[in-house]
Amino acid sequence: MSNPLSDRINNLATSQTLAMAALARELKAQGKDIISLSLGEPDFNTPDFIKEAAKKAIDDNYSTYSPVDGYVDLKEAICRKFKRDNGLDYKPSQIVVSTGAKQSLYNIAQVMLNDGDEVILPAPYWVSYFEIVKLSGGVPVEVPTSVDTDFKITPEQLEAAITPKTKMMWFSSPCNPSGSVYSREELTALAKVLEKYPNVYVVADEIYEHINFSGTFCSIGSIPGMLEKTITVNGVAKAFAMTGYRIGYIGAPEFIAKACTKIQGQVTSGANSVAQRATITAVDADPSVLNHMVQAFHSRRDLVVGLLKEIPGIKINVPEGAFYVFPDVSSFFGKTLKGTLIKDANDFSMYLLGEANVATVTGDAFGNPDCIRFSYATSEDILKEALKRIKEAVSYTEVTA
Repeated sequence: MSNPLSDRINNLATSQTLAMAALARELKAQGKDIISLSLGEPDFNTPDFIKEAAKKAIDDNYSTYSPVDGYVDLKEAICRKFKRDNGLDYKPSQIVVSTGAKQSLYNIAQVMLNDGDEVILPAPYWVSYFEIVKLSGGVPVEVPTSVDTDFKITPEQLEAAITPKTKMMWFSSPCNPSGSVYSREELTALAKVLEKYPNVYVVADEIYEHINFSGTFCSIGSIPGMLEKTITVNGVAKAFAMTGYRIGYIGAPEFIAKACTKIQGQVTSGANSVAQRATITAVDADPSVLNHMVQAFHSRRDLVVGLLKEIPGIKINVPEGAFYVFPDVSSFFGKTLKGTLIKDANDFSMYLLGEANVATVTGDAFGNPDCIRFSYATSEDILKEALKRIKEAVSYTEVTA
């Protein structure tokens, strides 16, 4: 019997982060002592003042359909947030609220890309960018970086990647999976390249903006000449520990916002009404309410980087944001660890799961085959145990050529 499923779904890859998390849960259910460092989810509770806003929304009977593009007062609050935190001047008509930032990204791809349009993806990139672009008929164009350049692209690399078919560039800062944060100077240099190409748009994924240890944050849309060609994507999942609330949003040129509203109206319509009311409280809050979480992530970053530097064969930089490290493990390729031949990052990641009972994600999923991703969104005690296990599993005394 022939496969009745569409080519679209048959050609779509499964999310590697979700797949590894599912495998870790399965092994845990079998009684194995698995430490999962695969999913990017804060281990904090949603702040109480936001939970109270959600409870009030229920009591106030916010139980009916919301406007497709979000409540007007939420969009006004998002405009205030963009101005306060990012120096971006948006009107409510330029804001679209969606069911998570992932839907925001999918909407953008669907309304902007025609078959064959190229989208530049500085690698490593978030796991779903590649597949969302491909699913929307676009052609992902990967621009490689490495641990030696802090996983950032240069203006020269960007210029070389642009062709007559280039429609967009997508990137995140702070970056998932590398934790890299682009400075204003670095973004200005990229903007100087982009200003030569008025038909190339930028998707700036800033979902991790507040989990940032660099001391400063710059939105590329705030650089002169960039606002009209930038789509800024954000949400409350990461900084406010609201992953389950499923609220993301964009600020964009009005014609793009209207197009995203149009497609969303045919797919999911408005996002969850109670979650939207809670989000007003979140985005109106002074970011200083997040300091305790950011400080905890900063401390964990220092702990993990320090412990990884003690493991021979692992090459690590110091990420400036998010809650991931992205070490280069290519020195192990072609070697045998405790009877297991390590051919690539996928093998290494699976070896750590089987030998050390630690779940990570292969860098292949993020466009960098030399690395693996660790999330440090868990307690320091768990992180110490995980790194101890990894060190024992890859000890050079156990390696043979």
